[in-house]
Amino acid sequence: MKALTIIQSRFVPINIENIDTDQIIPARFLKATTKDGFGKNLFRDWRYENDDESKPRTDFPLNHSQYTGDILVAGKNFGCGSSREHAAWSILDYGFRVVVSSFFADIFKNNALNNGVLAVQVSDAFLEKIFAQGPDTELLVDLEKQSITILSTGDSAAFDINSYKKTCLLNGYDDIDYLLSMKPAIEKFETERG
Repeated sequence: MKALTIIQSRFVPINIENIDTDQIIPARFLKATTKDGFGKNLFRDWRYENDDESKPRTDFPLNHSQYTGDILVAGKNFGCGSSREHAAWSILDYGFRVVVSSFFADIFKNNALNNGVLAVQVSDAFLEKIFAQGPDTELLVDLEKQSITILSTGDSAAFDINSYKKTCLLNGYDDIDYLLSMKPAIEKFETERG
């Protein structure tokens, strides 16, 4: 995985609550066995009329050139529904490194963190402050400090993250990489214990 420390970026707002994993990546696209290629079908049914790529829905933010960036900001209860890991894969493959919401489904949040996507949970009030910003506004997400800042206003909020997952994201580790990073300490322990 790619390490994540600080992300400063514009954001894509999807101000819809209860976005489930089937809306993030529809079930008909779950046939692949690798993580690649899912981004093109992120929010597929919301992005295109009648599943036709030549007919993008003009009212959906991913179809607007003014909305770009590494950060997706979504309404409350993001990632609810089934436990498909493909939802996190599609978000990462599309290019998002951070998802901000005021509540995440636990399984989605863990899948995101396991795949290098930081799920930043903020208060409802702070989420509304983000949604009130224009398309040129940048957010600063600092994983080390566990903070998110709206750069145009200076408003900032703290967020929680499991310390193990934080270490993995900061270093670009998956679970196996984390264990391998401990190999020298394990070998030293074995040597000392004889």
